[in-house]
Amino acid sequence: MEIGKGPDIRPAPFSYTREYKAFREATSTMRRYPFLTNELVLGVLLGSISAFMLLSSAATAADDQSFLQADREFVQAAGKGDTATLGRVLDADFTWTDADGKTQARADVLKSLPTPALGNETGAQLKPRTYGQVGAVMSGRGKVHVLRIWVKRPAGWRLIVYHEVALGQQAATAAGSGVNDCQNPCKTVPFKPKTEAEQAIIASWQALETGVTNHDASAWSPHIADEFVMLGSTNDHPLSKADRIATLNLQKQTGHGSAPAPLVSAQMFDFGDAVVMTCLHQPYSGKPVHVSRLWIKRNGQWVMSISYQTTMQAAPAKAG
Repeated sequence: MEIGKGPDIRPAPFSYTREYKAFREATSTMRRYPFLTNELVLGVLLGSISAFMLLSSAATAADDQSFLQADREFVQAAGKGDTATLGRVLDADFTWTDADGKTQARADVLKSLPTPALGNETGAQLKPRTYGQVGAVMSGRGKVHVLRIWVKRPAGWRLIVYHEVALGQQAATAAGSGVNDCQNPCKTVPFKPKTEAEQAIIASWQALETGVTNHDASAWSPHIADEFVMLGSTNDHPLSKADRIATLNLQKQTGHGSAPAPLVSAQMFDFGDAVVMTCLHQPYSGKPVHVSRLWIKRNGQWVMSISYQTTMQAAPAKAG
């Protein structure tokens, strides 16, 4: 008996020949019309990218809504004195800084809840921002402003910073500190970075503060986010990036010293491409200042996005 033949077997050569011809025709088509294959692959690739972007966008939108819902719950609970709800949303590292610069930790806040400066925030203007695992809500009405920074923990969104600022509470210091030499924080700081991100942030911060000292807006600007905003007890209105550049240029014309207030202590909390920084500064004269900053990594560079600065009214003033 010949191989491939028999009463219940189709001749093998015919089957192989048909499959081989189909393969040759397909291969020939691909050679004659390579663009068809390329377009098909490109189409599949673009479709996959589009689907991924849609899913990422949907996930981001869901995160935004989740953090904003948590923020609304906090405002309502704080206004009602509901410490049970607050206990669920306050982070273990939470601090509350009031408009007089008094800062309290989580345990103290839950034991004796401070009165929110904006109450239930009726009529307040809200400006939320999200940076990956960190969300910020800036709320303001009149001269009173509040910054709330939320961080995404495994259990959900938790509030890590509550910071009030009453604009114009202190005399304005647009002319600057009057000091021309900056050692701290420009060259050295009483803070030891624990991570590569923290080290990069300190370097970025020192570079921008050196720019401030030298009245050099071009050296300061690369370390500041375009959406940057700064509010302080000594300012009569929120300052944007453009406002700060204008101030630096004015100080350059007058030549008045503008070295920044030395750092006394700092803490950083890392969340991927966003880092929360809380600080205590002692100006060359006057009372100490509590500062909350938010840093973000953008295009490989750490830049400052938000800075809230509140003078500690109960602290003794340093003589100039």
